[in-house]
Amino acid sequence: MHIHILGICGTFMGGIALLARESGVQVSGSDTNVYPPMSTQLSEQGITLTEGYAAEQLVPAPDCVVIGNAMSRGNPAVEYTLNQGLSYTSGPQWLSENVLRDRWVLAVAGTHGKTSTASILAWILEYAGLSPGFLIGGVPQNFGVSARLGSAPFFVVEADEYDTAFFDKRSKFVHYHPRTLILNNLEFDHADIFPDLAAIETQFHHLVRTVPGNGLIVSNGDDASLEEVLERGCWTPVESVSSGAGDAQWQVRKQTADGRCFDVMLAGAAVGTVNWGQLGDHNVHNALVAIAAARHAGVPVAQAVAALGEYRGVKRRMELRGQVNGVTVYDDFAHHPTAIATTLQGLRRRVGDARILLLLEPRSNTMRMGVHRDTLAASMQGADLIWLHAPPELDWSLADMAQCMDVPVAVCASVDAIVTGVVQAARSGDHILVMSNGGFGGIHQKLLDRLLLQA
Repeated sequence: MHIHILGICGTFMGGIALLARESGVQVSGSDTNVYPPMSTQLSEQGITLTEGYAAEQLVPAPDCVVIGNAMSRGNPAVEYTLNQGLSYTSGPQWLSENVLRDRWVLAVAGTHGKTSTASILAWILEYAGLSPGFLIGGVPQNFGVSARLGSAPFFVVEADEYDTAFFDKRSKFVHYHPRTLILNNLEFDHADIFPDLAAIETQFHHLVRTVPGNGLIVSNGDDASLEEVLERGCWTPVESVSSGAGDAQWQVRKQTADGRCFDVMLAGAAVGTVNWGQLGDHNVHNALVAIAAARHAGVPVAQAVAALGEYRGVKRRMELRGQVNGVTVYDDFAHHPTAIATTLQGLRRRVGDARILLLLEPRSNTMRMGVHRDTLAASMQGADLIWLHAPPELDWSLADMAQCMDVPVAVCASVDAIVTGVVQAARSGDHILVMSNGGFGGIHQKLLDRLLLQA
């Protein structure tokens, strides 16, 4: 069996490649945007990559072409697949038919925190000796890969609401049929796919419809949009999670302001204390919903709490990239204003009065369209100095937004210009936070190299 994956270097499709290879399938693939960590993973697994989408890569014909959702009509490989009548499918459909069937699927859905929560949940199950399979949109440091088959029955999947493929406009997650479902939060995003929040809520409603009556939904009780989704119809027991003072079954009692130590509260009683290396209220929430979901799979709360003490985070989620001459450089995937604000808040609580230098690449389709232009400025106010990358395809003016901010902001057209400005401004004790959902031109290593030269 030979599959060829179009768009193989995306985090999801790269995970499909790893699962297929582990299953004994011959895997090849192509892409035009290759950068770590996915390119590194694929290379280490011996998977052949082709640059571009020329039709010749499909000669001789594979048994099946797995088409990523970034592919569209007009793509040479897509057109050849259709014209030649080759067998093709989407990534989510391939996953459903070849991996998830007969598995206990634990799915993590929501606008924010999917990757971190799925990574935490997979690690809790691993720590408990359950050897779960998983497919996650990042690389958990405890595993070193973004996907693996694991042992039956448990499989953790990051359940994305983005559309499935050019020929299947349903959200990816409707293919997964989870027994345990985490609903983290729900905000408007993916403006290139959805016209408004109501359209996304409809897709989440469809997801809820797929959870069996003997399953479990772990939902954020503080999120009004999720409450609306559940009110549209729910046939599954729900356990609510809250970071506030509501009546949710699961709550927290923080012992430290930065979230590195907190009590887990279940039905009003403390059932364990987490001491771990992650920071921020958002990660406290992620941990709490993961503990609740793991409990549904049979992991006692005490064991889940112990697992978190050995949890090491995810690459590109507040990942420490290096420290040079007292200047610390982090890499983070945040690209939505809410995620930017919460990540900055967590870092601020850790570093106190030290300066935070924020470097942001507004790369997502939604950001490039300007949907978040009115909320982006406020989300960055927790930084002391800001550099924004303005790519030529941006549909709105970062400079106009920068003029309205109280924090010094530099808008640059090139990565090298940002590196030069940051290196000139940085001083010992500073924390440089790089945010992008792409490679950002390798800016992290460029910064570390230049800072070293400045010594």
